[in-house]
Amino acid sequence: MGKQLKISAGQHSDKGRKEVNQDFHGLMVPPEPQLGSKGIAVALADGISTSAVSQVAAQAAVTAFLEDYYCTSDAWSVRTSAERILTATNSWLHAQSRRGQHRYEPDRGYVCTLSALVIKSATAHLFHIGDSRIYRLRGTALEQLTEDHRIWVSTEQSYLSRALGAGPQLEIDYRALDIEAGDLFVLATDGVHEGLDSGELVRTVAAHAGDLDQAARALVHSALERGSTDNLTLQLLRVDELPAPQPNELVRQLSGLPCPPVLQARSELDGYRIVRELRGSSRSHIYLAEDLPSRQVVVLKTPSIDLQDDPAYLERFLLEEWVARRLNSAHVLKPCVPTRRRSAIYVVMEFIDGQTLSQWMIDNPRPDLETVRGLVEQIARGLLAFHRLDMLHQDLRPENIMIDTTGTVKIIDFGSTRVAGLAETAAPGGREDVLGTLQYAAPEYFLGETGTPRSDLFSLGVITYQMLSGRLPYGAQVARARSRAAQNKLVYESVLDETREIPVWIDGVLRRAVHPQPLKRYAELSEYLQDLRVPNREFLSRSRPPLIERSPVLFWKGLSLILAVLVVVLLASHA
Repeated sequence: MGKQLKISAGQHSDKGRKEVNQDFHGLMVPPEPQLGSKGIAVALADGISTSAVSQVAAQAAVTAFLEDYYCTSDAWSVRTSAERILTATNSWLHAQSRRGQHRYEPDRGYVCTLSALVIKSATAHLFHIGDSRIYRLRGTALEQLTEDHRIWVSTEQSYLSRALGAGPQLEIDYRALDIEAGDLFVLATDGVHEGLDSGELVRTVAAHAGDLDQAARALVHSALERGSTDNLTLQLLRVDELPAPQPNELVRQLSGLPCPPVLQARSELDGYRIVRELRGSSRSHIYLAEDLPSRQVVVLKTPSIDLQDDPAYLERFLLEEWVARRLNSAHVLKPCVPTRRRSAIYVVMEFIDGQTLSQWMIDNPRPDLETVRGLVEQIARGLLAFHRLDMLHQDLRPENIMIDTTGTVKIIDFGSTRVAGLAETAAPGGREDVLGTLQYAAPEYFLGETGTPRSDLFSLGVITYQMLSGRLPYGAQVARARSRAAQNKLVYESVLDETREIPVWIDGVLRRAVHPQPLKRYAELSEYLQDLRVPNREFLSRSRPPLIERSPVLFWKGLSLILAVLVVVLLASHA
């Protein structure tokens, strides 16, 4: 059995010289599989003395963080999960203050600081608001990992510049760092850290290495003896063992099975009867099959026999079903979860009676703009289902889009999908190859950069452009541009055609959607869809693009012809 993440922890809190302890803290170590998929979470909140209800805010903040974090999708990254929870908690606390008698005095409402730590795989994720602190003790070196959100008016007077619940908007400090076995993390409220001595911390932890609770009590007692007048809370978390990078649970369950042979019509596999092969390639075989017990027609996909000894390929193949199970959209292919024990590696999906967008474009070479809009909007809804779960499709192309007999569009083939939550536990490696189809892949992939939702938007923009024009906006040049300088030289070819009725402003929309630089594209799919429907003033104010942009080949041919005529005229006059 592989290694698991193992920690030792100690915690202690004391009201000190105050009547009420407004601090709150907690730690959550879940069992597998959540230990591998979500990690270990620890959080500490400190109420502010000017508020009589701040301890309620502190308890609510820590409880919400620890409980809700493990309810978020395991496809989400740690950062996405934590920030969404903290944003929701902030809104709730602020709303409670607005309903109370101190609605115009934020420092007397439901306000607190919060510092939280999530350890997943070999990475520590830090989230921080306020003046509590997180330290890391490595060997004998104590490093402060957070910055205090406190403004000092004088040596005697200061106030918090940032706190949970203080306003409708929340700014969260986030940091991710690699960790090693033996690292000790310290979370402390200001009642402790203002008198924290690194030498004493090292000696105390060493003296109570087997009992960190006792070490926390000793350090809190020491801070109290040094004259602390605030509540005192300290948490110690030591990383004892780091896990080996592992794939998700479904892959672990199925990766020991063999690859099935190439299947023939009428052959059977685990209760599925093969009707015929739909498509075969060097990477997989796709069959139309019948589930004999239910008489349901399904699609059965098996891995390539030539790649059965490639663990990375098999993991990505099995990831398709894992991804499909977590998506819930009418515009994304649905999985058929097997109810019988599998004897081999395969994936079963719903059968779509229809055609690919690639075949549709062949059958409809000159679609009207409204038809294109309708298809693009459906594709975008499917992509949004991915993006809401921190997933990127990464291989959006006409062959991976199906249109059924009712006109419903569905995105298929999740073999290249990137799942942020799983990427955090992947083994570190070098530059990853471009997984998608080169003609539709975003330029940043060719630079070795990690994709974003804007990368999927680029692919959708290319598909939109192709439906309207029958060609690609940069031809085959994107895949050849492997440097930033080369990408800056890419020339967009206008979608406008003398033989097609396409509004000029549509060209501006597509130009922005497929811009080589991600930050110059649309930030959201909804914004792109809006501009496809309603003319954007930015594009309406532009004049028709010059010929060199609309048709570079025609421009240079025309220029060459003019130069040739001039040469002939000059030669004739010289003669």
